[in-house]
Amino acid sequence: MTATTTLAPPARIGKAAVGALGMLAVATGALESVVTPTLPLLQRELGMSRAEGALLSVVLLITGALVTPVAGRFGDRYGGKRVLIRLMAVVATGGLVSSLAPSLPVLLLGQVLQGAMVGALPLSFILVRDHLPAGESKVAIGVVSGLFVAGGMAGTLSAGPVAEGLSRHWMFALPTIAVAVATVLVNMLMPRDTPRRSDASGVDWPGLLLLSGTLVTLMLVLALAPDLGAQPLVLCALVLLLAGFVTAWVAVERRADSPMVDPRMLARPSVWKSCVLTFVICAGTSVPVYLLPQLFEVSSDAYGFGASATEIGFYLLPGAVAASVAGPISGMAARRHGSRAVVTAGILIMVAALVGLAAVHGEIWHLVLGKVLVAFANGLCVTAMVTRTATSVDQGDTGIATSLVLVTRVLGFAVGVQVSGAILTAGTPAGADEPAESAFVIGFALAAVVTALSLLVTRTMHKGVKE
Repeated sequence: MTATTTLAPPARIGKAAVGALGMLAVATGALESVVTPTLPLLQRELGMSRAEGALLSVVLLITGALVTPVAGRFGDRYGGKRVLIRLMAVVATGGLVSSLAPSLPVLLLGQVLQGAMVGALPLSFILVRDHLPAGESKVAIGVVSGLFVAGGMAGTLSAGPVAEGLSRHWMFALPTIAVAVATVLVNMLMPRDTPRRSDASGVDWPGLLLLSGTLVTLMLVLALAPDLGAQPLVLCALVLLLAGFVTAWVAVERRADSPMVDPRMLARPSVWKSCVLTFVICAGTSVPVYLLPQLFEVSSDAYGFGASATEIGFYLLPGAVAASVAGPISGMAARRHGSRAVVTAGILIMVAALVGLAAVHGEIWHLVLGKVLVAFANGLCVTAMVTRTATSVDQGDTGIATSLVLVTRVLGFAVGVQVSGAILTAGTPAGADEPAESAFVIGFALAAVVTALSLLVTRTMHKGVKE
């Protein structure tokens, strides 16, 4: 039995409520990003091996990729605010555990709980779409997306100084406090969830378990791929397991009365094209994200600049600013010109930047400018894809549809980083500590080619403003 269709329209929210969601996006973005720049410090203080360090760096992504579609579906079903507040309670608990962790197992537990934060974005999108007109919701989604990216860069830049100046405990504690404060503000400023359709079939637990197995296995394959070359049987077993999960998941979801993720939704052009474009663009973006700090660090006696960690953070700061403003600009541009125009412009900017980095990288300003253009272009594209997806599906499917795009974003970054690492490893001469300069050129050029291929998909997108 479904609820009546004569419900009162949801309350309209103001700038303060959108600002609270933006603050939450900054806080979660910062908390998500503190491990990567401080991994060497954590390895020293906790006595971790390289393999354990790799596990720590990927566990949040694994749980995030798992939680995001589940949070999106529950938000569609039970209300965005209700699910978001509970999810942030889990994240704050994880941040507290990480900040107090005396050992690696406890820190891993904290990171598992923190991984729930990735589900905050689709829930935020549900809220702005429920409480704002279509045009304004695009801008609000752009603002929240941009601030999440800005928060991630802020966490990357500040984690090292905080860990060295105070302790590793505070680099988790400070953003956790910000998450708690922002969650309280969201709870105060956001109106109560509007009534949702009741669903007698309940939660699709078989679909949820199979989707969980699919995402966890896929992330493990991506994380362990560089070390599995010497163990082909293990790699084959994981690939076969992944294929089995995917096959079983599709079969179960096609027969489910209320599937966790309806395969028919993935078949919609607006959804699968957004997922493909997001995956390819984020894979291309992750190459300079990984390679540029490595290039900054290469000795100035060779072809690099011998930059310290503090200097690298300073050089990356303009890119953080560009990423933070790209989201709102993308939302406003998509509202006026359509998502296709925004994505095409972003892809062209990114390809030009990657080609430029491959051809010219002899001065620091070359790299800084390249990073700014790549960060800005990525923000334009991903935000446009999210807003396009959010506004092209039924309102009751906003959370799950946007979460699929965000999961492909995580997977794209994971693939790009693994490929970049493999390129540098293959380009390092035997007995040398630093890769050859040609390895960086190959990485930038390959990313440019892959990103340019995504234009083949944009050609098939609707070009009107109303999509």
